[in-house]
Amino acid sequence: MKTLLVIEDDIGIQKQLKWSLPDYELVFAQDRSSALTQLRRYEPEVVTLDLGLPPDPANATEGLACLTEILALQPDCKVIVITGSNDNDHALKAVALGAYDYYQKPINIDVLNVILARAFKLSQLEAENKALKAAGGTSSDIIGNSDAIMRACRTVEKIAPTEITTLLLGESGTGKEVFARAIHRQSPRVNKPFVAINCASIPENLLESELFGYEKGAFTGANKTTLGKIECANGGTLLLDEIGDMPLSLQAKMLRFLQERVIERVGGRQEIEVDVRVICATHRNLAEMVAAQSFREDLYYRVSEITLAIPPLRQRGHDIIVIAKALLTKFNAEFNSHVQGFSDCAMQAMLQHPWPGNIRELQNKLKSAVILADSKLITADDLGLSSKEMVKTSTLRKVREQAETQAIRQAYTLANGNLSKTSDLLGITRPTLYALIDKYRLHDLRNAEAEI
Repeated sequence: MKTLLVIEDDIGIQKQLKWSLPDYELVFAQDRSSALTQLRRYEPEVVTLDLGLPPDPANATEGLACLTEILALQPDCKVIVITGSNDNDHALKAVALGAYDYYQKPINIDVLNVILARAFKLSQLEAENKALKAAGGTSSDIIGNSDAIMRACRTVEKIAPTEITTLLLGESGTGKEVFARAIHRQSPRVNKPFVAINCASIPENLLESELFGYEKGAFTGANKTTLGKIECANGGTLLLDEIGDMPLSLQAKMLRFLQERVIERVGGRQEIEVDVRVICATHRNLAEMVAAQSFREDLYYRVSEITLAIPPLRQRGHDIIVIAKALLTKFNAEFNSHVQGFSDCAMQAMLQHPWPGNIRELQNKLKSAVILADSKLITADDLGLSSKEMVKTSTLRKVREQAETQAIRQAYTLANGNLSKTSDLLGITRPTLYALIDKYRLHDLRNAEAEI
């Protein structure tokens, strides 16, 4: 449920809103101080603010001051000010200060619901737009604004201007090459070549010549001198993808190149100097491979001067939806289709799915869904995500309900039936406690409800 902070000192209006807005999780505050405390605790996207707050409820001074502090702490918050019927001047001043909208008492719940829905929708759209642009300084291909991905992007920004050898760690399909290209684009080598080679996709007997090149006559079929990937990347950036699959026999030669920045072509005797920035990537645990002696320890420390862990898709929260929408736009253009978006069941299924194949799996499912969709909205069935995954939502909700119900009952018992002490023990406000009592139909606590 979306959290709505209600800043209102009138208990009657609090009760009215609590019973009339069941689609939101309401958090209450009675004055400026408690409002700022609740804002920091819950970080709500939308706030309703009564301008007539104590200690001067007859004027809007305290309410306007509260509005200013809210927007200073959380600039993107949508604040809907609620005023008396004759407070147009104060309402307009609030909007000038940055309030999203205003509404005049007496409260009409239907109208207020529309305003709230618009505010939450705008907040969602702004968050998605921010996510699409969040990594603009890093790479247009990195999409998302989750804490994990933003930390990774900030690391890219710090290491890109340097020449430090970087090791990218992450599961298959998380976008390791995308991050490598992002590092290259922000580096002084941006106008030089970016060359990638997958060490796992080339047979062991061919990998050396692919990397280091070969001289004419070095082996059967070597009809001319050929540059390797390292020489082709001279002046630019070389990505050694899946370096954990590099054979031991080649690792010593790779170590010498990294230390000396010189190579010898297969069949050659001349040392060739190369100026290459090296980025390595793997889904393997190189430290464990070192312990098992399947990867050289000295090479491990050479390639991991700095390590960047790329989070799997399942740990990126709402980024899944943001990436899906960006991919939908791309595939609509590619296949000349006109799918408009995702159904609620599709978005819920995407958030529930563990995505073992990460972004690559998401791309594949979306590509087929765009082609096969029979309506303007992609469904969970179009994505091939079974309804069994939806059962998890109900189960998790049941677990949460049982846990919260038990916690409320225990705290109520310890507080000897005192609701103020109960809310303090639980670390929540009294209005939130009332809402939970109503939500979970705790009939034996009806005497507590009567105190509202």
